[in-house]
Amino acid sequence: MGKKDIDWGNLGFGYIKTDYRFVSNYKDGRWDEGVITGDSDIVLNECACVLQYAQTVFEGLKAYTTEDGRTVTFRPDLNGERLEHSAERLKMPVYPKESFVEAVKKTVRANEDFVPPYGSGATLYIRPYMFGSDPIIGVKPANEYQFRIFTTPVGPYFKGGAKPITVRISDFDRAAPHGTGHIKAGLNYAMSLYAIVDAHEKGFDENMYLDAASRTKLEETGGANIIFITRDNKLVTPKSDSILPSITRRSLVYVAKEYLGMEVEEREVYLSELSDFAECGLCGTAAVVSPVGKIVDHGREICLPAGMESMGPVTKKLYDTLTGIQMGRIEAPKGWIVEI
Repeated sequence: MGKKDIDWGNLGFGYIKTDYRFVSNYKDGRWDEGVITGDSDIVLNECACVLQYAQTVFEGLKAYTTEDGRTVTFRPDLNGERLEHSAERLKMPVYPKESFVEAVKKTVRANEDFVPPYGSGATLYIRPYMFGSDPIIGVKPANEYQFRIFTTPVGPYFKGGAKPITVRISDFDRAAPHGTGHIKAGLNYAMSLYAIVDAHEKGFDENMYLDAASRTKLEETGGANIIFITRDNKLVTPKSDSILPSITRRSLVYVAKEYLGMEVEEREVYLSELSDFAECGLCGTAAVVSPVGKIVDHGREICLPAGMESMGPVTKKLYDTLTGIQMGRIEAPKGWIVEI
């Protein structure tokens, strides 16, 4: 078998059905071994818990073709660990991270022909997810669950390179103190949809959320953590119990310290500090880093010195180093790259 006949260089960031997916069911207190199947359809009872009470969690990671032709994925153990924490918070049975990593490998191997070639700019996006599947009418956790993984080839998040975006300080709250902001639950993303559509209609690319308690501290956006670069080249990233622990952000912090010799501060970041920073970026699996050129706080424009033309120089070094590690051009820390 060879690669699928796909115009890899012109892929968008959207869903394309691949041949196989992984499915495992939880019933009578245990997970089954799971299977690779060609069936992409899910049949649910009309009263399934996921449809009534949004009992669902998910992950996102990618498989790549490295410069030397290997198919790899990036730190899948951390995705498995985060899914464990998400499941625990929503009273779902934990799908063990060791089984998670093996299921990811099986799914990517089965869809090997859909892994884009090196140099195309495209990757194979991997979406593991879990949901309550049996009928539940009272407000309580499901008794049965399904864990699935599908894949889809995607192009680079930014066609033609990453151009700085404009974000606004949102009037909406993303997550409450002691809530679910620190897990990857579908419900967190559902509540962000109104806000992101509203932002786009008003000419902004994304929302930057404040802490719900005091509305003085920066947290994250609807789908990404935030990093800042100070004028003396320190990396600063907001710290909060209601922020999702982004694997990309954690990796960038390590790269900054260990590869670029930068000083890093993981701390509370106040809205009043915004004008002090030289660069800003939003970090996540899809884009790795989206540079921010302008932040608008209710009419007050905060223009980052890095500008609106290109990614800031320090952010670019971080981006190039991390993507170089992912693609095999730069030696990776032990355990970061898992060969399929």
